Amino acid sequence: MSSGSARMLFAMRALRERWDAAIEQWDDKVAREFEKNHIEPLDHMATTTARGMAQISEILQKVRHDCS
Repeated sequence: MSSGSARMLFAMRALRERWDAAIEQWDDKVAREFEKNHIEPLDHMATTTARGMAQISEILQKVRHDCS
């Protein structure tokens, strides 16, 4: 895992922890809509992006190896 990918996933985990703490006090329809419309898509995008970054890293390593 690249350092950029690791930082992104760490930031997403921190956001999720803070969100979980926030909804302990703010648990209503608006909070659930905010989570559905913003937190969940962002979490999905971060996971998908990390996978993509890992795949690109593998391809670049193979290219470097093949070109040396």
